[in-house]
Amino acid sequence: MKGYLGIDVGSVSTNIIFMDEETRVHESLYLRTNGQPVATVQKGLRQIRERLPQNTVIRGVGTTGSGRQLTGVVVGADAVKNEITAHAVAASHMVPGVQTVLEIGGQDSKIIILRNGVVADFAMNTVCAAGTGSFLDQQASRLNIAIEEFGDLALKGSTPVRIAGRCAVFAESDMIHKQQMGFNLDDILAGLCEALVRNYLNNVGKGKEILAPVVFQGGVAANAGMRKAFERALGLEVQIPKHFNVMGAVGSALLARDAVAKGVPTRFKGFGVADMEYRAGTFECDGCPNLCEVLEMSEAGNIIARWGDRCGKWSNALAAGELAGNCG
Repeated sequence: MKGYLGIDVGSVSTNIIFMDEETRVHESLYLRTNGQPVATVQKGLRQIRERLPQNTVIRGVGTTGSGRQLTGVVVGADAVKNEITAHAVAASHMVPGVQTVLEIGGQDSKIIILRNGVVADFAMNTVCAAGTGSFLDQQASRLNIAIEEFGDLALKGSTPVRIAGRCAVFAESDMIHKQQMGFNLDDILAGLCEALVRNYLNNVGKGKEILAPVVFQGGVAANAGMRKAFERALGLEVQIPKHFNVMGAVGSALLARDAVAKGVPTRFKGFGVADMEYRAGTFECDGCPNLCEVLEMSEAGNIIARWGDRCGKWSNALAAGELAGNCG
């Protein structure tokens, strides 16, 4: 079997998928990053390796997410793209003609506007945690309910309670106040979903022309209450693709497929990278007043990448096989 790997490394989670040449997803993994992106990717590669047939050939690898550059260096990626591009590509592949992508992950949220298959506009929210997966996890834990049950309970709410959703702190305190007043839990959860959708549309989606088809992806898309709240607020059907929780990885695999489509050999180093020793370090370059903080990655004791320097003194020198140079 031949196919492509897609790796999405975020601050909260790391997703890895294997896609065959017909773009069917055979394996997918969800792992907690736990502040150790390289170790988490290595763990994921070991698990994927065990699941795939021994004769599997990896034709290309793509990385995305906040840890895409680091991961790309470690595994030998053929395509290293930002989350907007990866999510847009995946959504367009899964739902041809999609015009709006709503994405809510563990700690951030984004909206992508596509027209004729091309990204026309986008916005991200990485400042406030209200409405993200981590906030919903926290509230489910506080209410002593499984996060998997959150959405179904919210759907049972017949009269959603009005909750302040502009800020995570205010939303939580407002929920506690409504509980103390004796409101039904189902109605409180339904009200929270509506509040978080209002917050999303008033901040991330502000000024955006939201047209159908609308796709909702990211881990929060598993919450049926959030989907219903979006449909009620937009007056449009909201579609949830099959692999909604790993769409970044799906998009990066598709981008890797395109990168090697013309017979270009893959840069993938092989599953052996899962057992290699990697170390990351930093140093301050004093070659000029910028005082750049340079990050370097070593593999089995050998420096394989450097970045963070504005002038390219270190990154370009390493690419040329040198370890020194002059600034300017």
